[in-house]
Amino acid sequence: MTAQQTIALLRRYESRNVLFTETDGSWPIVWDRAQGVHVWDASGKKYLDLTAAFGVAAAGHANPRVVKAGQQQMARLLHAMGDVHPHALKAQLARELSRLTFERWSKHTGKVIFSNSGFEAVESALKTALLATGQRGVMAFEGGYHGLGYGALNATHRKLFRHPFRTQLREFGHFASFPRTADDLPALKKSLQTIFRREKIGAILVEPIQARGGINVPPPNFLPLLRELCDQHGAMLILDEIYTGFGRTGKWFACEHCGVIPDVICLGKALTGGFPLSACVGRADLMDAAWPPSNGEAIHTSTFLGHPVGCAMALAQIKEIQRLNLVKHSADLGVHLLDELSQVTAYSASSRGLGLMAGLELTLPDGRPATDVALSAIKNLLHRGYIFLPEGEHANVIGFTPPLTITKVQLTKAVRELKKVLSQEQN
Repeated sequence: MTAQQTIALLRRYESRNVLFTETDGSWPIVWDRAQGVHVWDASGKKYLDLTAAFGVAAAGHANPRVVKAGQQQMARLLHAMGDVHPHALKAQLARELSRLTFERWSKHTGKVIFSNSGFEAVESALKTALLATGQRGVMAFEGGYHGLGYGALNATHRKLFRHPFRTQLREFGHFASFPRTADDLPALKKSLQTIFRREKIGAILVEPIQARGGINVPPPNFLPLLRELCDQHGAMLILDEIYTGFGRTGKWFACEHCGVIPDVICLGKALTGGFPLSACVGRADLMDAAWPPSNGEAIHTSTFLGHPVGCAMALAQIKEIQRLNLVKHSADLGVHLLDELSQVTAYSASSRGLGLMAGLELTLPDGRPATDVALSAIKNLLHRGYIFLPEGEHANVIGFTPPLTITKVQLTKAVRELKKVLSQEQN
């Protein structure tokens, strides 16, 4: 099918709320295939992907070893029975995730609840917090994005996502400002202490770096402050590392930049490189205290829990990240990326990020978000062969989350093309 035929079918048969299309046909493109850091559309045009498809393709699109692991597993065991009859790969992946997290950070082991998508991992964590503490309240942050299921939506801040469904939400989320500088921390601490005194808080849920919120990087003492408050008030610290995990920020997990150990960490996106699988990993003693032994019927499960194909791909993806030394590559290239972005001056551009997770915020002369400029630049770049996404509530932050396999030359070329486009927009 042509791109036009595909979009016409979607307009006819898919909910109209899902896909945004420009009437002139300039957006979107229709993906046909992807390999490494490149995507080809339905007409055969080649693009450099600066999104890694929402951060999923950390080891590159269609990484050959990850694909082979999935293909071999599909031929051997395509589906298993979730919480009833297990398969070996689920056990092996649970052990690997424990080793990558709590066993690296401490003397503890971790225990896992597998899910399909990121928001489900968050909801597993929220249930864990309620069972462990008996407290219904969850403290979250303005600008935070934790998914759109009814549990996770209580802690997702943006009005666009929450407002249409508020009459069906229990509203157990309590929001505080996400800090940008160290100067914000004293007031934040006072605000959080007030919420702890006023509400029955069982957990703090936070992204170490806000992704969809605008690539917002907090000061280094932010997570240590949250750890201190959770310990003081008997609450759980839940880190949503669905976007930041597996080397994205130049560490295996973003919490390692400040040495904070969570009680639970939520993982997804880059976990498999392209198969729907997520994980809620908690400290073993806490998980055992929260969740009762199965008596033959799990109180939290799903048909595709710990899917064998996803587990095979995740094990291969982790090995590829290790084999290719992508965590260090992300850290090294991230320094270069911020240096390149600092040279972009149009629209009062300001850059921020860690590793290969960075954003360029654009502002109009009167201080308003340069939303139209950012969106126009992203569309212009798309037709020049570069795939970018806007981030932030006002969509005025141009995000950089490329496959971790991207080269310095490719990244430099993309930034310089962006610089050209913004200069033209300004003129």
